[in-house]
Amino acid sequence: MTDYKLLAAQIKALAADEPNYIPVMSNASALLYDNMEDLNWAGFYLMNKGSLMLGPFQGKVACIRIEVGKGVCGTAVAEDKTQLVKNVHEFPGHIACDSASNSEIVVPIHRGSEVVAVLDIDSPSLNRFDEADKEGLELFVRTLEEAMDLETI
Repeated sequence: MTDYKLLAAQIKALAADEPNYIPVMSNASALLYDNMEDLNWAGFYLMNKGSLMLGPFQGKVACIRIEVGKGVCGTAVAEDKTQLVKNVHEFPGHIACDSASNSEIVVPIHRGSEVVAVLDIDSPSLNRFDEADKEGLELFVRTLEEAMDLETI
């Protein structure tokens, strides 16, 4: 079981000296990738020119741009809601950046009420993510929102 409270405390401490979103997201993706089991991707997409652009991540190569409303990440932005997908092959319009991914969770990141990025985590296993992961990752993202300088995204 992943200790999300510990991960949130660690990212808060790492961001204390430098709140710029690039190093904070870089460390956050490394923390998650190293501490969660059975992942093949953990990282961020940032809103840029009306679509999501690849940001700091750990894992396999990834799509560079995703349109809002497309795939799991774009749907998370369009609905401003965490997407917990137990089988990505059953998700309408899923974008297969890595054909090895079978489940995914995406959490929107906010500056005020505006979605400015998403945390995206993929697994090669079906049904990898559950409600405990959703709650834990939402806590992690709230910590990121408070710790990072999101004004320049």
